[in-house]
Amino acid sequence: MTAVRQDAWSPDDDMILAEVTLRHIRDGSTQLAAFEEVGERIGRTSAACGFRWNSCVRKRYEEAIQLAKQQRQKRNYMKKQSASAVPHVSAVVLDTEDRSYKSEIAGEETLTMDAVIRFLRQWRNAYQDLNRQIKTLEKELKEKDEEMFDLRVENERLTREVNNVQTDYRSVNDDYKTLIQIMDRARRLAVLNEEEDTKHRFKMDANGNLERIE
Repeated sequence: MTAVRQDAWSPDDDMILAEVTLRHIRDGSTQLAAFEEVGERIGRTSAACGFRWNSCVRKRYEEAIQLAKQQRQKRNYMKKQSASAVPHVSAVVLDTEDRSYKSEIAGEETLTMDAVIRFLRQWRNAYQDLNRQIKTLEKELKEKDEEMFDLRVENERLTREVNNVQTDYRSVNDDYKTLIQIMDRARRLAVLNEEEDTKHRFKMDANGNLERIE
């Protein structure tokens, strides 16, 4: 299961960003003002909203953006037509539109720089996290190698002990077999001696001495 980041953009956030930005485009406002409004509504920075708009949301609303720009141009044209009878008012409107256009360009440039800075910072943090993970894995690998070496030494020691025990067992077993053979030979000799003794008879002479009777 893929973990969801706490700062991930939801579909509702994208929808709010698109609606507010398109409204500002239609009204002739700047995108920077739109991003600031969205940031206040969803609790994000204007730079984050701008980065999201340029990197993801804007691609899905190309036709809506073109339509909003056409509506803005039509509205501006109507304003110019209505103000043509009053040169002073027309000049003010034109000056305002010019300043708005310049402000929008400056805002987009600033936003782009903020996005680049944020991207570089995120990349630096990701790089640092990766280095920490690599060091942790290297430490764990070293500990596993040391543990494996200790186990190998212990295994060799136990193998030697088992071999020694097996050698002692064979020696004791051989001695036991030899002892059994000696005891069996002695038992047979004792039985033969008893049989030989029972074959001879003895009698006592007048002096009390035993004499063997053939």
